[in-house]
Amino acid sequence: MKVAVVGVSGAVGQEFLRVLAERQFPLDELVLFGSARSAGTVYSFRGKDIVVKELQHNDDFKDIDIALTSAGAGISKEYADTITKYGAIMIDNSSAFRMEKDIPLVVPEVNPTDCANAPRRIIANPNCTTIQMVVAINAIEKLSHIKRIHVSTYQAASGAGATAMAELEEQFRQVVKGEEVTVSKFPYQLAMNIIPQVDVFTDNGYTKEEMKMYHETRKIMHSDVEVSATCVRIPVMRAHSESIWLETEQPVSIEDARKAFAAAPGVVLMDNPAEKQYPMPLFLSGKDPVYVGRVRKDISNSNGLTFWTVSDQINKGAALNAVQIAEYMIEAGLIKK
Repeated sequence: MKVAVVGVSGAVGQEFLRVLAERQFPLDELVLFGSARSAGTVYSFRGKDIVVKELQHNDDFKDIDIALTSAGAGISKEYADTITKYGAIMIDNSSAFRMEKDIPLVVPEVNPTDCANAPRRIIANPNCTTIQMVVAINAIEKLSHIKRIHVSTYQAASGAGATAMAELEEQFRQVVKGEEVTVSKFPYQLAMNIIPQVDVFTDNGYTKEEMKMYHETRKIMHSDVEVSATCVRIPVMRAHSESIWLETEQPVSIEDARKAFAAAPGVVLMDNPAEKQYPMPLFLSGKDPVYVGRVRKDISNSNGLTFWTVSDQINKGAALNAVQIAEYMIEAGLIKK
């Protein structure tokens, strides 16, 4: 098994290396690709130093079985044919292919079998906020069809990449020292602030991030569910939080909801308000699961539930989900070992 990581120098690329090693992914050789600026950089994997190769339109992917890509939508579109030309499966973390009809959009806990229908040999990894939400709500969907979702996200700096995380850290230093705050990656200073905008605005007043949650949720769950999102950037380094309200066709009791969350793959129920136990990003960064807490009935809707989730954006929201897709495809015989 020969695996490639494209965009290895970024935050998600680095997480790919950690996740592949931690999960003892069954690979024999790892090849790393990056930009011309990253080429020549050396990373260690399983005790071996690997030199980053420059991504080019050549035959470097001829013997690659799986390519995990996280280099941005433009690069993914430009290099998709080069990567898949000789049969490699491209599992892409960008937004380039998510809504293409002939490319599966997959969260392994929800719709893994969609991987079997990938005529272009590309599997799309969903947006981080969508992954986190559908892993949780799928537990409720199995009890009663979900008609409507309202969600507010509280998104960490990690969602904008490694340089954004570094900028937030520097902003906090500048604030403490009373210095002028550097603002580059975000529309405004993020330290000591929250910004009710993630991505650019569209004609309907929603941002692209918010519309991703609408369209991607429906595609992943093969559902007519209506989704209305407000996405907010908060001064947290890593791990996103979401406050979710949903309406089901039939009432779902709190007891049944908690049991469903507790039994759901990829979910950890952390819900004991009496002991002040609920998910928080400070304590859950770097963890694999989607954590669910504050589960309660929506007092404004007899068919409504509301709850709180936290999950690591770089991990389950990106690298881990892609690696889990690859693991499923190997186990299902869609990729030969």
